[in-house]
Amino acid sequence: MMSLLTISKAQSKLAEYMRARRLDMDLTQEGLAERSGVKLRALRQFEQKGLISLESFLKLAMTLGCLENLVNVTEPSKTQFISIDDVLKDDKIKMKKKVGVNELFSLIK
Repeated sequence: MMSLLTISKAQSKLAEYMRARRLDMDLTQEGLAERSGVKLRALRQFEQKGLISLESFLKLAMTLGCLENLVNVTEPSKTQFISIDDVLKDDKIKMKKKVGVNELFSLIK
């Protein structure tokens, strides 16, 4: 899938979002750095340029209370079927053995 969002724009948006959460919690940069274990210099660079290591980003997210939401967003979405044919095609791909008619109908129910 093609995205119109560039990497640098995504970095900026994430930095803005995290900064807004920090401010909503009435935390200074120094306070967040201390609580999260992220170096103040790294936090400042993140808020200004969107650059940060994944580990530091996750530490900030945990401290700001949004780590679980971030992880959940990356969970693969469940396949949505439009027709019974789509269900049958999907099941055929997943099956490793031949099934009888009764077993096939039980998959549809």
